[in-house]
Amino acid sequence: MPMRYREAVRMPLWLLALIYFFFLSFVLSVWAALGNIAALSALFVVTTVMILLAAKSALIIKVTEHELRVGSAHISLHYIDNATALTTHEMKNIRTRDADPAAYLAIRFWNANGVKVLLNDPRDPTPYWIITSKNSKDLAEILNSQRV
Repeated sequence: MPMRYREAVRMPLWLLALIYFFFLSFVLSVWAALGNIAALSALFVVTTVMILLAAKSALIIKVTEHELRVGSAHISLHYIDNATALTTHEMKNIRTRDADPAAYLAIRFWNANGVKVLLNDPRDPTPYWIITSKNSKDLAEILNSQRV
């Protein structure tokens, strides 16, 4: 299927560095208590965990001719009623006080922009999807123009 839009929302470098520094404090504690071999083993483990965390935390958004795919979730464009780009303030409210418990949330806290995708599927109780996006206006525009 030809790709109309693709975006990867990855963890920012500052957050990866912060988490890694916390992991390194653990390695330092292991070194102080158990010595060099244990510390090198712990360093290898936390570095591997960090690489996996960075790879697995990415949110991949794809729009094809017939489908919206966000991570492992997907829906036909036929069931999308409307897509709206959200400002930082709107995104904050819809994640907290204005949230619908039945909504599908594909959000990452380190990105303040997003898209609200209203659904029109009588078989699905999910009223809308909230998707974190770096290019929320572009994503909303693509979704609104690609509806079947």
